[in-house]
Amino acid sequence: MAVAWIGNRETLVERAAAHAAALLGSSRCPVFSLDTDIHGTRAAIALAERVGAAYDHADGAGVSREAALFTDKGAMTVAPGETRRRADVVVIVGELPQIHHQFVGELAETVPDLSAKNQREIFLVGSKETSAPRLSNGRTATLLSCGEAGLGATLAALRAQWRGRQTSQPVSNFDDFAKALEAAHFPVFLFSGDATDGLALEMLQGLVSDLNRKSRASGLHLPASENGWGSALASTWMTGFPLRTGFARGFPDFDPWRYDVARMIAAGEADLHLRISSSIVQPQKKRNRMALIALAKTHEPVAGAAVTIAIGEAGVDHQAVAYSSRTGSLRSVEARAASELPSAATVIRLVASHVSAEAALPC
Repeated sequence: MAVAWIGNRETLVERAAAHAAALLGSSRCPVFSLDTDIHGTRAAIALAERVGAAYDHADGAGVSREAALFTDKGAMTVAPGETRRRADVVVIVGELPQIHHQFVGELAETVPDLSAKNQREIFLVGSKETSAPRLSNGRTATLLSCGEAGLGATLAALRAQWRGRQTSQPVSNFDDFAKALEAAHFPVFLFSGDATDGLALEMLQGLVSDLNRKSRASGLHLPASENGWGSALASTWMTGFPLRTGFARGFPDFDPWRYDVARMIAAGEADLHLRISSSIVQPQKKRNRMALIALAKTHEPVAGAAVTIAIGEAGVDHQAVAYSSRTGSLRSVEARAASELPSAATVIRLVASHVSAEAALPC
């Protein structure tokens, strides 16, 4: 089975890696898009340091909003296990990624330690069009909305009404919400940066802070991408900064606008794009003749790529360490269908072995 191509021509993995290294060495503004496990992220960041590249998550907008919440504003959060055990009022803020719907369903089925009614009360902040996770036994979340207002405006109105201030339009079912909070022992707000903008996330933390003046409340961060959040954590312990960091000046430089890789490609700033992802996507629109190196789970060369190398999917083709939103930490993942495809980290280290540098990549 072919696993490496230069252009459309099949080749040995070693030759493809050497050609990729040559392209990286001649690039003046390389950028990396990551959607991989912890080992792949560490290898990619070490390679980025060698070649002066900027790196971001492959779908970095949501992860960037979540990182900005913690770096710019701060947040009061709780672990998923504590939420399952303690939360007697659960508030879903906006739309959550599909990967978290099962967790919300489990919250609806279980009874917390601190519940006086033997079930959790569940609310949904959003509009009538907001997609909510399916709950058990035909239950539905109580909707908190301000008509056609956006999520940020609804949270602002909710916060204002809780503080006893007037709003131009009241939040639906607010009285039920207020009664539930008054009787609650441990309310938790579920949020994600996937479909929630930065101002809405900040307004939510303001509401949580207000609630903690007289009682207690917290938030549960359910990341837009588990791989993305794992990469953000790995980047932070390696460089001191989350994703959207670059090494163009010889040291880690964090700038969430400047090193937005999607923006850099669209603006024609990047001349080489290394994409590391088990999935195959259509090449991003670009303004110049940017070279593409694709590391993907594929049986054929990626369209438009100067180099394609097939890699396995973490936790499927090989063992991995990945972030788990079910535990709020990293976990070891066994291969569900082990194959001979190499991991992203293995291929990146092979590419790096052809790039001259004194510093060794992490093992």
